[in-house]
Amino acid sequence: MAEPFSLLLTVYAGDRADYVREAFRSAVDAQTRRPEQVVLVQDGPVPAELEVCLEEVRAGSPVDVTFLRLERNAGLGVALDAGLAAGRHDIVARMDADDIAMPQRFAVQLPVIEDGADLVGAGMLEFGSDRHDIVGRRTPVSAPADIARYARLHDPFNHPTVVYRRRAVLAAGGYGDLPLMEDYWLFARMIASGATVVNLPEPLVYYRVGDGAYERRGGMALLRAELRLQRELRRGGFTTRAQYVRNVSVRGGYRLTPAWIRRPLYRRFVAPKGARDTPAVPTEDVRER
Repeated sequence: MAEPFSLLLTVYAGDRADYVREAFRSAVDAQTRRPEQVVLVQDGPVPAELEVCLEEVRAGSPVDVTFLRLERNAGLGVALDAGLAAGRHDIVARMDADDIAMPQRFAVQLPVIEDGADLVGAGMLEFGSDRHDIVGRRTPVSAPADIARYARLHDPFNHPTVVYRRRAVLAAGGYGDLPLMEDYWLFARMIASGATVVNLPEPLVYYRVGDGAYERRGGMALLRAELRLQRELRRGGFTTRAQYVRNVSVRGGYRLTPAWIRRPLYRRFVAPKGARDTPAVPTEDVRER
């Protein structure tokens, strides 16, 4: 039986109005199965152009929009937890403010949740200047056992594609406040708590790879976030001591690699093949907030 669901979308000052408009319409107006509610969270003050855009999409939305405005930029994890609290339905779909959902996305993913999964992700097509400029493909591991094993080194889900049961997310403690790594941390806790997790290998989202994408995958801020994540995973018993040492060495080393080296590494090992064939290169969505 079809269940109602909420779409959770956050925006902040760094988002572009035209990208937000396209993302919203692709995930609502253009869907063959639309959400019953959109939870739109404004994470802190935004430029005037973006304010106008948010007013326009709310006024023109074919479904109900619950709008939350946070007084300050609290970060993605905090904004998502606030949005989860405002959702009316147990099924929640995530959408990033600069990506594009394929029209069949929710029609494909929702039945998987309705059949018993707590969390379902999907593949993505990475694009550059526009969605016809495909530069890579992220194909996630799909079997539950493979997801659990892969999660010890990598985020096994493409965060902009996920749909989940809110009760399963809350049972794991929600997103929390681990900037740049909040999604990986949540998914690891969901796996550890016994949530039923699934990935669909087919791409259902166009993921925007803009200027600075490779630079954002490294640097001291991301290294600090990486080290904090690895400490949390080890403290929670999700990784062994040996896995912790490996992850700090491999993932931490990658964060310190110059961007001119990260770019060919990513394109060589991740973009052409997808996550299944890449045991060493981090693939998380690390857009700064």
